[in-house]
Amino acid sequence: MAIKRLFVANRGEIALRVVKAAQALNIETVVAVSDADRESAAAKMADRAVVLGPASAAKSYLDPRLVVHAARESGCDGLHPGYGFLSERAILPRLCEDHGIAFVGPRPDVIEALGDKLQARAMASAAGVPLVPGSENIASGADARREGDRIGYPVLLKAAAGGGGRGMVIANNGDEAEAGFQRASAEAEAAFGDGTMFMERFVPEARHVEVQLMGDGQGKVLHFGERDCSVQRRYQKLIEEAPCAAMSDELRAKLHKSAIDLAASVNYRNAGTAEFLFDVQRQEFYFIEVNARIQVEHPVSEMISSFDLVQEQIRIAGGAGLSVGQDDVVLSGHAIECRINAEDAARDFAPSPGRITRWDAPTGEGIRLDSHMAEGAMIPPFYDSMVGKLIAHGKDRAEAIDRLVGAIDDFVIEGVPTTLGLQRAIATHPDFVANTIHTRWLEQVVLPQFGKDAA
Repeated sequence: MAIKRLFVANRGEIALRVVKAAQALNIETVVAVSDADRESAAAKMADRAVVLGPASAAKSYLDPRLVVHAARESGCDGLHPGYGFLSERAILPRLCEDHGIAFVGPRPDVIEALGDKLQARAMASAAGVPLVPGSENIASGADARREGDRIGYPVLLKAAAGGGGRGMVIANNGDEAEAGFQRASAEAEAAFGDGTMFMERFVPEARHVEVQLMGDGQGKVLHFGERDCSVQRRYQKLIEEAPCAAMSDELRAKLHKSAIDLAASVNYRNAGTAEFLFDVQRQEFYFIEVNARIQVEHPVSEMISSFDLVQEQIRIAGGAGLSVGQDDVVLSGHAIECRINAEDAARDFAPSPGRITRWDAPTGEGIRLDSHMAEGAMIPPFYDSMVGKLIAHGKDRAEAIDRLVGAIDDFVIEGVPTTLGLQRAIATHPDFVANTIHTRWLEQVVLPQFGKDAA
């Protein structure tokens, strides 16, 4: 049954994005807010806003029972979790099922299975998807040394329940593997309540490539192209683009098929992203993980496909199934997105909450801005510091870069420091223009010099 009233269990730009998508489908919207977000753009645009609790995320956005209670009491028959917060916590869709609310996302058992990286690797292997040479569960420093010697250094120690770069350590020899295990396991235990570790071969100059998927929950899965997310700092993406211009069409077709095969094997429902490590020198890709939700960077996939992924999410959750077939998804041109954060890149990316005193956003052909900000808006200190996503689309990568740089130059934000200056330095760097980057390029090449230039 189609969703009639949607509860938006998130904040910031993604909450506003979901509200707009739902309203385009003539669906009523109720937005969850904390005390700090009462005057947010999403709260003003939605049909209704419900205050969950105080500014603390733990007492508002991160309390699944409170969120579902608010959805039920406000008469909602659907719930969209956005990204972050509770979006990949299986307890949220389980509670939704218990109370007859359609969850806009995968089934809880699939979220749980894919959230465990070791289990996800096993599922990928069973589906015939290439894996990074690695290990199973590592229980001790001695295990780490032994597995590292077997795989061959350098290796990457990773938390089975981890994400966002936490619980990850690179080891170049046996001593570093043993010491790194202790450090990474302790960090994972503190961050996720689970210190289980495993190991993968580390590819020094790799690309991070991911495939946008959408499934109907009955084995039919579509792809909407791939994204290159190699511009990263501490495993956090700063710039994403689609498609991956470093990949041949033949390899790209294999990548898409691998992602679809994996998702179809678990009857994946709704939006998801299969992430891969791309070894450019070997021209091989390896499965990393599946993010069982809509991603921050989904707009670049929308720009090259001319398709509204959030609307499709809502339709699928309402029981409509996929609205198109794979042949209907026609990819065109190139799109690049930069995440604009209220951070001081010259001071180790220190968060910079405060009030925006001027906000002059760029416009023009191929330019899109997803943001909840405006002149006079307050950036609270309690949450993620992202204030918007600037996206440029062109007929090819060169035109997309030119349009992005022009849009950055036209964008005026005052009142708080932002990462716009860094984004311009990245987009105009000869390596980026020549497309010779990798996942460690930003930290190794750009940031050291950017800090000096800013000082």
